[in-house]
Amino acid sequence: MAYSFLDLASDVLESASVPLTYQQCWDEGQAKGLTSKLKTKGKTPWQTLGAQLYVDVRDNPDSRFIKVGKRPTRFFLKNRRLELSEALLDKVEAAEAKKPVPKTTYHERDLHPLLTYFVYANPTFSRGRSIYTKTIFHENSRRKGYNAWLHPDLVGVYFPLEDWKQDVIKFNQLLDNNSIRLFSFELKKSLTKSNYREAFFQAVSNSSWSHEGYLVAADITQDDDLLAELQRLSQSFGIGIIHLHLSDINSSNVLFPARASEGLDWETVNKLCEQNKDFAKFIQDVKIDFESSRIHRTEYDTVVKEPEKYIKDKMKIEQDA
Repeated sequence: MAYSFLDLASDVLESASVPLTYQQCWDEGQAKGLTSKLKTKGKTPWQTLGAQLYVDVRDNPDSRFIKVGKRPTRFFLKNRRLELSEALLDKVEAAEAKKPVPKTTYHERDLHPLLTYFVYANPTFSRGRSIYTKTIFHENSRRKGYNAWLHPDLVGVYFPLEDWKQDVIKFNQLLDNNSIRLFSFELKKSLTKSNYREAFFQAVSNSSWSHEGYLVAADITQDDDLLAELQRLSQSFGIGIIHLHLSDINSSNVLFPARASEGLDWETVNKLCEQNKDFAKFIQDVKIDFESSRIHRTEYDTVVKEPEKYIKDKMKIEQDA
């Protein structure tokens, strides 16, 4: 009989000293070499493990597992349930809350080419459209500090020039000229329970002028409580959440979509142009490209051609096989 995801969870929990989340089960299974026994080609196998655990506990009276707690849900072996105590669970929760943010050797700006690649190439985001980005360098801003939450890390633009007929484009110009879509991106290396609120509301502030605003992170703590809170905030404020998977960049995805705005905040656009020359140049380039019906790609961030090689060589992160 083939080795299954539930077999992996059982083997991990057999020696675990405390209940584990499905993400922790997967990480521990990787460390023990158990994941290599699975016959799976899925891009997010830890999610498959989580789904199977939740369904098995809920629908199978003879499940080997039990659920422990809700924030986040953890799993343990049913035949070890007598080992659990309130004191042990409180200890687990306290240790989780104090868990430090993992240190990385790369810089936040090293993520910019990868976000540019995602925006341009990932079908869950681009839906076949050509979207171009431009890095906004905060060091080029006037009155540093006063407008710390005004400038996004990257901006993006979609032109319909490659998708619409010229007559339609010209006709659109005669009407409301709303065919151009502008995007704003706030980029972080990680999102955890300790920093997500500040990061999210920075994205809200930095994205208020755009059609769509996003908070992007390479590492998002896989915690049910955190993800539920990010979903709630996203639905309340309209900011989308993007997860860049550095171990498999093509598995990057939109966790929660942005709520598109039909209009721009022109006062903020004007203020951004006054405060940052990169943003002013971006607006100028968008105007020139649309009026000339030609996209000057050299004016935007370069789309990295080999993202996996970039991640391995530049950021020293190995890719999943």
